[in-house]
Amino acid sequence: MSDSVERVRAALVAQGHADTITAFPEGTRTAQDAANAVGCDVAQIAKSIVLRAGERVVLVIASGANRVDTKKIAVLLGQPVKSADGRWVRDVTGFAIGGVSPVGHLAAPRIFIDADLMALDPVWAAAGSPQHVFRTTPTELVRMTGGEVADVKENL
Repeated sequence: MSDSVERVRAALVAQGHADTITAFPEGTRTAQDAANAVGCDVAQIAKSIVLRAGERVVLVIASGANRVDTKKIAVLLGQPVKSADGRWVRDVTGFAIGGVSPVGHLAAPRIFIDADLMALDPVWAAAGSPQHVFRTTPTELVRMTGGEVADVKENL
Protein backbone atom coordinates (compact mmCIF):
# COMPACT_ATOMS: atom_id res chain seq x y z
CA MET A 1 0.00 0.00 0.00
CA SER A 2 1.36 3.41 -0.91
CA ASP A 3 2.06 6.14 1.65
CA SER A 4 -0.50 8.40 -0.02
CA VAL A 5 -3.26 5.78 0.24
CA GLU A 6 -2.37 5.24 3.90
CA ARG A 7 -2.49 9.02 4.45
CA VAL A 8 -6.04 9.06 3.02
CA ARG A 9 -7.01 6.07 5.19
CA ALA A 10 -5.68 7.86 8.29
CA ALA A 11 -7.53 11.07 7.34
CA LEU A 12 -10.81 9.19 6.88
CA VAL A 13 -10.48 7.43 10.22
CA ALA A 14 -9.46 10.69 11.97
CA GLN A 15 -12.65 12.28 10.61
CA GLY A 16 -14.80 9.42 11.92
CA HIS A 17 -15.45 8.08 8.42
CA ALA A 18 -15.43 4.34 7.73
CA ASP A 19 -12.45 2.97 5.82
CA THR A 20 -14.22 2.40 2.50
CA ILE A 21 -11.08 2.41 0.33
CA THR A 22 -11.20 -0.12 -2.49
CA ALA A 23 -8.41 -1.01 -4.90
CA PHE A 24 -9.05 -1.44 -8.62
CA PRO A 25 -5.91 -2.79 -10.32
CA GLU A 26 -7.27 -1.84 -13.77
CA GLY A 27 -7.10 1.79 -12.68
CA THR A 28 -9.41 4.67 -11.82
CA ARG A 29 -7.34 7.50 -13.33
CA THR A 30 -10.24 9.18 -15.16
CA ALA A 31 -13.83 9.65 -14.01
CA GLN A 32 -14.99 7.20 -16.68
CA ASP A 33 -12.36 4.62 -15.64
CA ALA A 34 -13.50 4.96 -12.03
CA ALA A 35 -17.18 4.66 -12.93
CA ASN A 36 -16.46 1.55 -15.00
CA ALA A 37 -14.44 -0.01 -12.17
CA VAL A 38 -16.95 0.82 -9.43
CA GLY A 39 -20.05 0.09 -11.52
CA CYS A 40 -21.73 3.46 -11.06
CA ASP A 41 -22.76 6.41 -13.18
CA VAL A 42 -19.88 8.74 -14.11
CA ALA A 43 -21.74 11.59 -12.37
CA GLN A 44 -21.21 9.75 -9.04
CA ILE A 45 -17.44 10.06 -9.35
CA ALA A 46 -16.20 12.97 -7.23
CA LYS A 47 -13.22 13.95 -9.35
CA SER A 48 -10.51 16.16 -7.93
CA ILE A 49 -9.31 19.07 -10.04
CA VAL A 50 -6.31 20.95 -8.65
CA LEU A 51 -5.95 24.58 -9.67
CA ARG A 52 -3.38 27.17 -8.82
CA ALA A 53 -4.17 30.67 -7.52
CA GLY A 54 -0.66 32.08 -7.31
CA GLU A 55 1.01 29.68 -4.85
CA ARG A 56 -2.33 28.78 -3.26
CA VAL A 57 -3.77 25.31 -3.85
CA VAL A 58 -7.40 25.22 -4.93
CA LEU A 59 -9.17 21.87 -5.04
CA VAL A 60 -12.44 21.52 -6.91
CA ILE A 61 -14.34 18.32 -6.22
CA ALA A 62 -16.60 17.98 -9.22
CA SER A 63 -19.10 15.48 -10.52
CA GLY A 64 -17.42 13.22 -13.04
CA ALA A 65 -20.06 14.29 -15.57
CA ASN A 66 -19.13 17.99 -15.34
CA ARG A 67 -16.31 20.15 -16.62
CA VAL A 68 -15.05 22.79 -14.19
CA ASP A 69 -15.45 26.43 -15.20
CA THR A 70 -12.25 28.11 -13.99
CA LYS A 71 -13.83 31.55 -14.48
CA LYS A 72 -16.43 30.66 -11.84
CA ILE A 73 -13.68 29.52 -9.48
CA ALA A 74 -11.77 32.77 -10.05
CA VAL A 75 -14.90 34.77 -9.16
CA LEU A 76 -15.45 32.69 -6.00
CA LEU A 77 -11.82 33.24 -4.96
CA GLY A 78 -11.56 36.83 -6.09
CA GLN A 79 -8.37 36.08 -7.99
CA PRO A 80 -7.32 34.34 -11.21
CA VAL A 81 -6.68 30.60 -11.29
CA LYS A 82 -4.86 28.39 -13.73
CA SER A 83 -4.34 24.69 -14.27
CA ALA A 84 -1.63 23.10 -12.18
CA ASP A 85 1.08 20.91 -13.67
CA GLY A 86 1.66 17.39 -12.37
CA ARG A 87 4.90 18.10 -10.54
CA TRP A 88 3.39 21.06 -8.63
CA VAL A 89 0.29 19.00 -7.80
CA ARG A 90 2.43 16.23 -6.32
CA ASP A 91 4.65 18.67 -4.43
CA VAL A 92 1.81 20.61 -2.78
CA THR A 93 -0.82 17.89 -2.26
CA GLY A 94 1.29 14.77 -1.86
CA PHE A 95 -0.75 13.05 -4.55
CA ALA A 96 -0.12 12.25 -8.21
CA ILE A 97 -2.68 13.40 -10.76
CA GLY A 98 -5.29 10.64 -11.03
CA GLY A 99 -5.11 9.92 -7.30
CA VAL A 100 -5.72 13.32 -5.69
CA SER A 101 -8.02 12.71 -2.75
CA PRO A 102 -10.38 15.22 -1.14
CA VAL A 103 -8.69 14.40 2.21
CA GLY A 104 -5.16 13.74 3.42
CA HIS A 105 -3.39 16.66 1.75
CA LEU A 106 0.07 17.77 2.88
CA ALA A 107 -1.33 21.29 3.39
CA ALA A 108 -5.00 22.26 3.50
CA PRO A 109 -6.21 23.53 0.10
CA ARG A 110 -9.13 25.87 -0.49
CA ILE A 111 -11.92 23.49 -1.51
CA PHE A 112 -15.03 23.95 -3.64
CA ILE A 113 -17.54 21.13 -4.06
CA ASP A 114 -19.73 20.90 -7.15
CA ALA A 115 -23.35 21.57 -6.17
CA ASP A 116 -24.43 18.82 -8.59
CA LEU A 117 -22.76 16.21 -6.35
CA MET A 118 -25.14 17.05 -3.51
CA ALA A 119 -28.00 15.22 -5.27
CA LEU A 120 -26.03 11.97 -5.61
CA ASP A 121 -25.53 9.21 -3.06
CA PRO A 122 -23.19 7.47 -2.86
CA VAL A 123 -20.22 9.13 -4.52
CA TRP A 124 -16.72 7.77 -5.03
CA ALA A 125 -13.53 9.81 -4.68
CA ALA A 126 -9.85 9.16 -5.32
CA ALA A 127 -8.03 7.65 -2.35
CA GLY A 128 -4.41 8.58 -2.96
CA SER A 129 -3.51 6.60 -6.08
CA PRO A 130 -4.85 6.02 -9.59
CA GLN A 131 -6.02 2.56 -8.45
CA HIS A 132 -7.83 3.46 -5.19
CA VAL A 133 -11.17 5.11 -4.46
CA PHE A 134 -13.36 5.47 -1.39
CA ARG A 135 -17.13 5.47 -1.09
CA THR A 136 -18.78 8.35 0.74
CA THR A 137 -21.69 10.78 0.57
CA PRO A 138 -21.65 14.40 -0.56
CA THR A 139 -22.63 15.49 2.94
CA GLU A 140 -19.61 13.64 4.35
CA LEU A 141 -17.35 15.27 1.75
CA VAL A 142 -18.51 18.69 2.88
CA ARG A 143 -18.11 17.77 6.54
CA MET A 144 -14.64 16.22 6.17
CA THR A 145 -13.17 18.85 3.86
CA GLY A 146 -14.88 22.03 5.00
CA GLY A 147 -15.42 22.65 1.29
CA GLU A 148 -17.78 25.29 -0.01
CA VAL A 149 -20.64 23.92 -2.13
CA ALA A 150 -20.88 26.03 -5.28
CA ASP A 151 -21.91 26.07 -8.92
CA VAL A 152 -18.57 25.19 -10.51
CA LYS A 153 -19.62 23.48 -13.72
CA GLU A 154 -19.09 24.78 -17.18
CA ASN A 155 -22.42 25.62 -18.78
CA LEU A 156 -22.49 24.06 -22.22
